[in-house]
Amino acid sequence: MFTTLIQADTLHDHSEASEWRIVDCRSSLSDTEAGRRAYREGHIPGALYAHLEEDLSGPIIPGKTGRHPLPCMTAMERLFSNMGIAPDTQVVVYDDSKGAIAARLWWMLRYVGHDKVAVLDGGLARWRQAGYPMTDVIPEIAPTSFKASPRPDWYINKQETDNWRQAAGFALVDSREAPRYRGEVEPIDPVAGHIPGAVNLPFAGNWTPEGLMLSPEALRERFAHLPDAAHTAFYCGSGVTACHNLLAYAHAGLGDARLYAGSWSEWIAG
Repeated sequence: MFTTLIQADTLHDHSEASEWRIVDCRSSLSDTEAGRRAYREGHIPGALYAHLEEDLSGPIIPGKTGRHPLPCMTAMERLFSNMGIAPDTQVVVYDDSKGAIAARLWWMLRYVGHDKVAVLDGGLARWRQAGYPMTDVIPEIAPTSFKASPRPDWYINKQETDNWRQAAGFALVDSREAPRYRGEVEPIDPVAGHIPGAVNLPFAGNWTPEGLMLSPEALRERFAHLPDAAHTAFYCGSGVTACHNLLAYAHAGLGDARLYAGSWSEWIAG
């Protein structure tokens, strides 16, 4: 069972296995249809496509939610049923952003109780570097009846985040790049800055220059100043790339920290 990362050669060896499911999560904030176009032009054989706005996010409520609110439980059950995910299915998710988007689907599946899910280390670039095939054939998948077993303590809401940031022995971690955390630039949201009390660990610090995840030892050193998983929560701009920090934290063997899914865009919404 693969629960954090999987290597390209291992995926290639199992890509035709009926009990495996591969999901392409490519996305671009500047062009919300870019990922779907890229998938249709070519993807890993057997891969389905998950759209960040349509599949991995719920409806936006102006003045209340962030930019990518979590889908409701019913919507997640429907999505994973349509993907043909059964209790014994090994899911592999990937993107072309070193896992920054795919980690959102990784987190969602584990949040609803499906632990057999891993992110392709190095993403589509690693697959291509190995010379493995691509296809434009969209697979036909028989649906299942996915039943969620949610883990509500993995998620904190806005009020809980406000309490968390002020509590001794707790850590709230901003996963965005340092200039956005410091409020020097803000290319997406209408307000710059960070949640008071939060520390900064940009998610892009989780990978090597080659685009692979750092070793568990290096990740443990990176997160060494944080408390244990039950007292650490991550956020970002909209609850997507924070999941990469959660993936790295888990891959380091530190457990399952919390996600403030509404993140900065919800914090400033009202």
